[in-house]
Amino acid sequence: MLWNIDLTLVDVAIVTRDAYAEAFRVVTGRPLVKLAPALGRPDSEIVFETLAVNGVVAEDDHLPRFLSALAVAFADRRKRLAKDGRAMPGAKDALKAVARLDGVVQSVLTGTIRGNAVLKLKAFKLDPYVDFDLGGYGEEVYPKATLLQVAQGRAKERLGTPFTAANTVVIGDSTRDVQAARIGGAAMIAVASGRSTAAELQEAGADVVLPDLSDAAEVVAAVAALTSPDRVPQGF
Repeated sequence: MLWNIDLTLVDVAIVTRDAYAEAFRVVTGRPLVKLAPALGRPDSEIVFETLAVNGVVAEDDHLPRFLSALAVAFADRRKRLAKDGRAMPGAKDALKAVARLDGVVQSVLTGTIRGNAVLKLKAFKLDPYVDFDLGGYGEEVYPKATLLQVAQGRAKERLGTPFTAANTVVIGDSTRDVQAARIGGAAMIAVASGRSTAAELQEAGADVVLPDLSDAAEVVAAVAALTSPDRVPQGF
């Protein structure tokens, strides 16, 4: 079970933007004028576009320096996460309910770099339900479909089970999350709690579309249905 983080489990956009602004200043010596929109993309991709839209020609060391500075800037602001951000409706109850399903291991598939992903979930006490070692993160490969396969490989190495669309479920809020699941090989539960509408998520190919995570029983039922041995996965 792989959870997207931003606008699926938590909303910490204000703190994230401030951390990006600080990292941009540290790396370029200039103030950030425009931050590239996330749109379900990994931090590594957002960094390159942010540099470009601010007129900075990316050099070989820009990405590692920026991600390092972003981690420091975000950690410096970790006490603001719970104050200036929020857990999405039903997030904790959904994580707890899914954790009770037999044979389910929960991790994350996120565009956020690993250190920041951990801080985001810890701020709202969501981290006990997540095995961070099995996830995929924004400092690694992209697009997300490839990152999904990286996470599946980690799970196979640890658990000894091949992971496919029959036993891997992604929960996310963007059409990019849906596309990653479709291409990478996973079933998809989409929640219309982000910037993609329910209709857009359905059209992108989500197996199940929910308004949000507020009904934990509904989330559990969707996970159980999508991992049932009798289910025939959609074509990928």
